[in-house]
Amino acid sequence: MCLAVPVQVKSISGDEAEVESGGVTYRASLMLTPEVKVGDYVLLHTGYAIAILDTEEAEERLKIFHEMDKLAENED
Repeated sequence: MCLAVPVQVKSISGDEAEVESGGVTYRASLMLTPEVKVGDYVLLHTGYAIAILDTEEAEERLKIFHEMDKLAENED
């Protein structure tokens, strides 16, 4: 199973971006989404931004990930 995670673009340098999710930053390639701007939300998959999300959709997906994390914590 593959998983793409919503992250927010914090800075761009060439065809790479620094992205953030849950306080953790990552480097992401923008080769597949060159139109991305700082502040946009993207789906990150294996180090590549594969799609741009609108803010509402990104926040909804992040909410679901947060709820899944809480459920996993309760199982431990």
